[in-house]
Amino acid sequence: MKSIKIFSAFFFMMSMSTALLAQDKTETFTVNGNCGMCKSSIEKAAKAAGATTAEWNKDSKALTVTYNSTSTNTAKIQQKIADVGYDNVGFTATVDAYNKLHGCCKYERKELKATTTSTTSTKASCCKGGEEKCNHDMANKADCCKDGKCTKEGHNGKDCCKDGKCTKEGHEGKGCCKKAEQ
Repeated sequence: MKSIKIFSAFFFMMSMSTALLAQDKTETFTVNGNCGMCKSSIEKAAKAAGATTAEWNKDSKALTVTYNSTSTNTAKIQQKIADVGYDNVGFTATVDAYNKLHGCCKYERKELKATTTSTTSTKASCCKGGEEKCNHDMANKADCCKDGKCTKEGHNGKDCCKDGKCTKEGHEGKGCCKKAEQ
């Protein structure tokens, strides 16, 4: 009887520790698109960025993703979706990526509004105001901005900022991209 109690206690503690380690998050945000081909591409891109599940609704334009927060985040997922041509609340696809979409997938491009409180529809540029106002933690700030895009090593000329927080991998939530004063 004593060994059954010990085994039960051990099993209970193991199941609780497993539940604590699992850090799955589910979020819903808007992604532009039109058809079944879009659905496939959007969901595939989300999964390639680390989402364990992705379900895009063609009618509402809402993408619901579940992901392990220790291995990816919403910004990475949204960036990957934009990279394949689909504007979303976090990132806008480049003109080149949008132009590569199949004809039936080309949607009317417009500003998006967030469908949850955890995401927003605007991005802050870390280089707002030009090179003299760049706010990266760098010794030589004069070389970090060009045409409103970040040129900091590893940022590849992208808008790396969202709500004044850097979304670059490994920088999650750091304040290296503060809005420049107007």
